Amino acid sequence: MSKAKNRQNVAIKNQKAEFEYFLVSSYTAGIVLSGTEIKSIRAGKANLADSYCSFTNNELWVHHLHISEYSHGSYNNHEPKRERKLLLNRKEINKLLTKLNERGMTIIPTLLWINENGYAKLDIALARGKKIYDKRESIKNKDNRREATRIDE
Repeated sequence: MSKAKNRQNVAIKNQKAEFEYFLVSSYTAGIVLSGTEIKSIRAGKANLADSYCSFTNNELWVHHLHISEYSHGSYNNHEPKRERKLLLNRKEINKLLTKLNERGMTIIPTLLWINENGYAKLDIALARGKKIYDKRESIKNKDNRREATRIDE
C-alpha cells in the first residue's frame, strides 16, 4: 500500500468562526511547524477556537493555536500555544495588510488541514465581527434549516 493511500484526511475546523464573524475573503497559508507538531496534527490533536492572526515586521503570525504535545515526544517536545509563522505570497500579505487597516477587520484561522504532499495548511479568513443581533439571526437561520431537513425526512 502506498503512503498516499495510507494517509487519512485531517481537517480541524474552527466552529466559532462563522458564528462570530462575517467571512469576507479566504486565503490558504502554509504554516511553519516542528516535527512533533505535525505528528500531533496528523493525530487530530489541535484546536483553533481562540486563535487569531496578526502582523509582526510584515510577517503573518498565528497566535493561540493549540497543538497538543505529541504523546511519544521526548525532551524536545513543542510548546502547545506558541506563535507560529504563516507562509503567504508577498502580494497576498500586502493585500491583507491594507484590508486589515479598515475598522473592524481581523484575520482568523478557519480550517487546519493536510494536503496530498503531507504539508499542513491553514485556511485563514479576513473577517468582520458580528453584532449580537446578527448572531441571533444566524441562530434563527440555523434552526430553520434544521426544521426543514426534519420535515423532508
